Amino acid sequence: MNINNLNIPQWVLQKAKPFKFDNFEITRISSVHKNSYTIIRDHNEVFAELSGNLLFNLESSLDFPTVGDWVLTQPFNQNQSAIIHAIIPRKTLLKRKIAGRKTEYQLIAANVDISLIIQSLDQDFNLRRLERYIAISKESNIQPIILLSKSDLLFQKETDSKISEIVSIMPDLIIIPFSNFLRSNLEQISGLLSCGMTYCLLGSSGVGKTTLLNHILEKNLFKTGEVRKDGKGKHTTTNRQLIRLINGSTIIDTPGMKELGITDSQKGISQTFQEISELALQCRFSNCTHASEKGCAVLEALNSGLLSQERYDNYLKMQKESEFYEMSYAEKRQKERKIGKLYKNILKNHNQQKHGS
Repeated sequence: MNINNLNIPQWVLQKAKPFKFDNFEITRISSVHKNSYTIIRDHNEVFAELSGNLLFNLESSLDFPTVGDWVLTQPFNQNQSAIIHAIIPRKTLLKRKIAGRKTEYQLIAANVDISLIIQSLDQDFNLRRLERYIAISKESNIQPIILLSKSDLLFQKETDSKISEIVSIMPDLIIIPFSNFLRSNLEQISGLLSCGMTYCLLGSSGVGKTTLLNHILEKNLFKTGEVRKDGKGKHTTTNRQLIRLINGSTIIDTPGMKELGITDSQKGISQTFQEISELALQCRFSNCTHASEKGCAVLEALNSGLLSQERYDNYLKMQKESEFYEMSYAEKRQKERKIGKLYKNILKNHNQQKHGS
């Protein structure tokens, strides 16, 4: 197996060992297109497609490669293109439920070590949305770091007040306010980026993700857009893309997300709402829903003012989303497996009749 110049982590090499292929390379998905991918090999990016065998064995959207995936590829056309033959098992995976009623999810990025969650300190600041970003990060054992942009628009006391709001409910987070305009605290953010680590930029449109990325790269490599008069940002990043930095770290930039639906995120929710999870252990009933039961420690904390109504409401809402998704997705996958098995049997019988005749 050829190892190219990608600073491949040791855990990737270990997980690649069972794939005993000759003339294959370990490469990484840098962007996803409609029917193809862009991979990084050495210092170049080339287009790649899935092999027929891999495509045939994919059972759900979860099985398709996404940005950040390490894959086994075979170059052809004088190294100008490649075929993807296998996805190396992922260490982490960020995903969200797609908008609407469909029981399906969108893959955001794979093999992320730290999520850089960006909220602006003006109109975009929203603790409830922040809780959602943190929950999907912790669900996949990804460390969240909070970056608060546009600090130049507020007095220091206002900035400190909003930081205190976050610390009061999630005290263990790293929180850094910064300004792209004044370039304040940008060196501190760049100092977070370590060789061999993968970071993912998450946040709404217009919070300054792309501008921050350009500052980190020290060049205007990516297009930025002005914020509209209503305070809502324009989409400047249209596709998820992986960028390698000179120091050996990697950043995945993502488009702004208007909605952040919760999938199967029970662990992430529990860790995000840790004080509620601890209160739940004191409830009279082990299966307490924290809605109306007598002896519910969560409701007692709510009634006494120890727990805010907004945080409680968001907790229940995310719990219901997660439970509904898990139940609905399990039913959907069962149907898909039956259909997939039927299709493969039909194809197998067709090939047997073809060769038999």
